[in-house]
Amino acid sequence: MIIDLILIMENLPNIEPFRTRFNDLEKLLSLPETFQDNLKATELSKEHRRLQGILDIYEDILHYEDELAQCQSLLEEPEMEEEARSEIEGLEVKIKVKKDKLLVSVLPPDPQAGKNTIVEIRAGAGGDEASIFAGDLFRMYTRYAENQGWSIECLSQSNSDTGGFKEIIFIVKGNEAWSKMKYESGVHRVQRIPVTEAGGRIHTSTSTVAVLPEAKDVEISIDPNDLEISVCRASGPGGQGVNTTDSAVQIQHIPSGINVYCADERSQLKNKNKAMTVLRSRLLQKKQSEENKKYALNRKNQVGTGDRSERIRTYNFPQGRITDHRVNYTSHALQESMMGDINHIIEFLEKEDLAEKIRTIHLDKNE
Repeated sequence: MIIDLILIMENLPNIEPFRTRFNDLEKLLSLPETFQDNLKATELSKEHRRLQGILDIYEDILHYEDELAQCQSLLEEPEMEEEARSEIEGLEVKIKVKKDKLLVSVLPPDPQAGKNTIVEIRAGAGGDEASIFAGDLFRMYTRYAENQGWSIECLSQSNSDTGGFKEIIFIVKGNEAWSKMKYESGVHRVQRIPVTEAGGRIHTSTSTVAVLPEAKDVEISIDPNDLEISVCRASGPGGQGVNTTDSAVQIQHIPSGINVYCADERSQLKNKNKAMTVLRSRLLQKKQSEENKKYALNRKNQVGTGDRSERIRTYNFPQGRITDHRVNYTSHALQESMMGDINHIIEFLEKEDLAEKIRTIHLDKNE
């Protein structure tokens, strides 16, 4: 797909802005004062490495194109023609691969890449079946995380009487957790015969998934005076310690109206820390959403928007089918997907997202 898309970009991307920025960074990183701010120095070094990679790929393309021109000039010599054609074929493949890499490399990097990820699953329409489905989604993501070598920590949960969840919030820790999980935000719809259905009728239920990058203190500054913190006794199942002490914590961020409740731990302090983790990430998402609206009024990327009101996927059990509506992707590996094997969906979404970004660059170039 990406190989096809490069054909719409008639020439190589303009490399000079990248070269100019690279040279500026070379000067900055040679100054001792740059390293007085460790965070800034780390960010500049990371950008420097990225730009070095872009320039190296560009130089490789120029080198291969120069070799290609030399080989093409040998086609007129009968004794060299066969060998030259073989060399030309190999060089054309190398150039195409390098151009694809360059096209991807010049795309703006995701500022959230590499972050841990907070996932919030809430039962939607459908009563008991919706909460059961929320539990199914949690198990699906848990198994997917295990397959990826990530770890999961529950931050907050509200159980339903049917064994599912009214709401569950957890953090996924892993290097590619955000890059993979960000596509899961939205409304997930299930069509199946509930275990509670005596008549054998197919019901439609929903659960919403919100995916947020974990926010650091340096990204979101919270004024303690803007917080209203209350403690209470946890309700629901929790054993001897959880719901017999005033350990549950609710935090309201007054300016935004955001509320976070956490009662998973016996320790009030641990619950407060978990609640603050969720609050920071929700505030970061709110800030990013407001910024994105300023620059995306005329164009909406249909992949990975993170809009939790958008119906993104249907899990149809009678037909054994799973469909992602954003990219018209359908698979009959429903049972495997529910067991955590969702790589086939994620990879398809990644490719479509990348293709959309490349199309956007092409459109911006021609506007």
